[in-house]
Amino acid sequence: MEPITTITGAVSVLDRDDVDTDQIIPKQFLKRVERTGFGSFLFYDWAKEPGWSLPANQILVTGRNFGCGSSREHAPWALEDYGFRAIVAESFADIFESNCTKCGLLPVQLSHAEVAAIAAAGHAEVDLAAQEVRWDGGSASFEIDPEIKHRLLNGLDDIALTLQEDAAIAAYESDRERAGPVTTALA
Repeated sequence: MEPITTITGAVSVLDRDDVDTDQIIPKQFLKRVERTGFGSFLFYDWAKEPGWSLPANQILVTGRNFGCGSSREHAPWALEDYGFRAIVAESFADIFESNCTKCGLLPVQLSHAEVAAIAAAGHAEVDLAAQEVRWDGGSASFEIDPEIKHRLLNGLDDIALTLQEDAAIAAYESDRERAGPVTTALA
């Protein structure tokens, strides 16, 4: 997973509230086992609407309760695969927000007025280290769990976090008495 420090650029605006995970990535596209290839199906049904346009910028600005509905991990995977690295919204569904951080997608929760100002500005800078979003004419601070911030700043997914404990795991395994066959003989 790529570390996140600062994400700067034009913003894509999806001015909709209560966007659920089935709207983000419809169920018929959940047949892959990889985390890639979902971006082309992002907002599949809406993309067929006349006048639909959602540029693949790194920052998505959207309404409240983004990612509600099912707990499918595919929704953040599709957003990331499309090109987004940060999502700025008034609020997120809890499981969706957690799934975002596990794949390196930064959810940023701000007030309605701040989200609207960023959308109007059309360009922003999301600074994870400073926990701040800056745009022409304003800035806003955001909260993030310190452990999640550490993981995103350092590009650590769950596997990478576990591998940081390799020495402790190896020590445990070497001290553990085994009654059965040895499974580490090939290591």
